[in-house]
Amino acid sequence: MKIARIETFLFDPGTAKNLLFCRVETDSGLHGWGEAYVTPGKEQPVADILAAMAGVVIGRSAYSIRHTAQVIFEDFAMRRASLELGSAWSAIEIAMWDIVAKQAGMPLYNLLGGASRAAVKVYANGWSRGSDSIEANVQRALAVKEAGYGALKWDPFPGPWRSFIHREDEDHVVRYVRAMRDALGPEFGLLVEVHRRLAPMHAIRLGRRLAEFDIGWYEEPCLCDNIELVAEVRRALPMPIVTGEAMYSKEAFFHCLERRAADILNPDVCNCGGISALMDIAAMAAPQAVAVAPHNYNSTLVGLAATVAVSAVIPNFWIAECFVNLKPACDAIAMTPLTVRDGFVELPTVPGHGIDLDVEALRKRPYRDMGGKGLRQYWEEFPRKGYVVADTRTGF
Repeated sequence: MKIARIETFLFDPGTAKNLLFCRVETDSGLHGWGEAYVTPGKEQPVADILAAMAGVVIGRSAYSIRHTAQVIFEDFAMRRASLELGSAWSAIEIAMWDIVAKQAGMPLYNLLGGASRAAVKVYANGWSRGSDSIEANVQRALAVKEAGYGALKWDPFPGPWRSFIHREDEDHVVRYVRAMRDALGPEFGLLVEVHRRLAPMHAIRLGRRLAEFDIGWYEEPCLCDNIELVAEVRRALPMPIVTGEAMYSKEAFFHCLERRAADILNPDVCNCGGISALMDIAAMAAPQAVAVAPHNYNSTLVGLAATVAVSAVIPNFWIAECFVNLKPACDAIAMTPLTVRDGFVELPTVPGHGIDLDVEALRKRPYRDMGGKGLRQYWEEFPRKGYVVADTRTGF
């Protein structure tokens, strides 16, 4: 069973970025769906890499997932890793697993070792808007709770992403988290996203101020390229520290674990190398008593399905991400969607990922070139005081 054709689809869900899917077909007639992680305004370069990569993959056995991954890294990429490369390969790899599981006639999680849980717990992201006030976003959060989710994540910081911030910005974060805790109650999971922005002096001081609100985790307080910065924060704070969405190789996760930098890792299946890589990362983390909470700024179809398959199997799973703002557009192109109920994704029972996409519906919402508007909309979907190029108070 050889790979015969790879087709890519850039899909506009009406939010700050397009989504990038790929459909891999075999000479036996089976097809599988994959998805690549993309960032706003930079979706097309990943699609171009994926198309170039297809020339290396076509003609190879659909079963040869790990060997093909090595060929892509060593020969296609000449042993150079990047987000764009990892995202493109992840899409193909995820689709190959879909094909193999369909050929085996079983849900993918059974092929990976069998389910460790009856359903996969998810938290809501994509629900807030930075252009809204704290009070308005608290009302949005209450709607998330009413929908059945037991936890949500958001970035409560104002202003641009900068390593050095002012005390008034820290005060804003504290007010925001306090308002959320007061409104949602003591049992609700508040997951605070920092987006790698802070120097340790700010991350530690602010983390200590947030400790009274019993937040579920403090995500990516510092840039993980220098993993010792994250480790410094972890040693100083009482709440769980998360990092991993900006790590794209198993080597990077190895160094993170070696430095004891995080309590929870959040690799993204659509950029870390796909399903095999995510399983490997989870296996490395387990002996270190480190949990895995997969990042998933991807569709509620392919990206979520691949995340669910791995999350169902690994013993150190914690919770997975679900972008609720993408679900309506994804449901519109789904022939077979996933079922999300009361904050859990039900395990599919059909072979493969358990989902399928309507190709004609995909083509009706093609790539939307938003230029700078896409980045501006992205800022609007996170707490910002408007789109700015520099912080005029500091010059950064």
